[in-house]
Amino acid sequence: MGIEKIEQTFTSLKEAVALLQKELQVSYLDALIETGDNLLAKEVHVEDGLPTAEVKTRLEELYANAQLAGLTTEQQRQVMQLLLLQAYKQEKIQANHQMTPDTIGFLVEYLLEKVLPKKQGLALLDLTVGTGNLLTAILSKLNQNGWPKIQAYGVDNDDTLITLASMATQIEQISVDLFHQDALDGLLLPKVDVVVSDLPVGYYPLDERVTQFKTRAKKGHSYVHHLLIEQAVNQLKPAGFGIFVVPKGLFESPEAKGLLDYIQANAYLQGMLNLPQDLFASKRGQKAILLLQKHGSGAKQAKQILLGDFPSFKHKEQFQAFLGQIDQWERNSLMK
Repeated sequence: MGIEKIEQTFTSLKEAVALLQKELQVSYLDALIETGDNLLAKEVHVEDGLPTAEVKTRLEELYANAQLAGLTTEQQRQVMQLLLLQAYKQEKIQANHQMTPDTIGFLVEYLLEKVLPKKQGLALLDLTVGTGNLLTAILSKLNQNGWPKIQAYGVDNDDTLITLASMATQIEQISVDLFHQDALDGLLLPKVDVVVSDLPVGYYPLDERVTQFKTRAKKGHSYVHHLLIEQAVNQLKPAGFGIFVVPKGLFESPEAKGLLDYIQANAYLQGMLNLPQDLFASKRGQKAILLLQKHGSGAKQAKQILLGDFPSFKHKEQFQAFLGQIDQWERNSLMK
């Protein structure tokens, strides 16, 4: 029944977005944002006679048929994800703006639950929030698992992506404070218990802005993912955790020594787990989850660093056995 509800809502809203896209002569993403605004306002916005009365009536029918309010928060999140996937099919979205798949989001969330105690008012930050899919997947799962109120923050400098994140969190009624800014500028938010981020990979072009960063390149542009790891550690409370989706070969690049030196001076490298290879189009694009803990009272290097390769999700027994190994590591090696 849940799947049928999701399909019904998605089908109605997909048609509504396509109708607005054609009527307003805008991109799919802009039509999706307009659809979200209409749903939140509970009325169809008309400007300069568009959409026409006929199209407005059809949109109202589609919004009514969608019955979005009748879905759970997680079902609403899945509908928003499906609508965003339609955008990726229609428009050329650069790799760093691609949505983090739920499969990866749930593994990040699983590790978060292993390393952090359930406590009231956990502060969580996604430094590269994008459309919000990673952050909302984590928050939805934590909510399902009975975590008390969480203070969540998201940062992104892309107008369209942060607007989509704002729309999604409002529709799903998930409380997130979003900041539209460069994540490497001074952050106007408090220190947090945990940073989660699917880090963009590449060079940061504004060399003059990162002169104070220890992970900057000695020559030329710096790796943005190195800079963001440093920014994340700076934003953590003492003993806080950073859980990052990073390139599998993070520590194999020419600039890796600078990153390792920074980590050794400021945090404990508690784990690095390679994600299943079949999630990625090529070996070169394979990613891993990096687990860091900032130095501070109560933080210690784990007796054994958590290393390994997640088996394919298709191999259920092997996958469950690997999760069991993570459980064992958390009990026996991690000092909480």
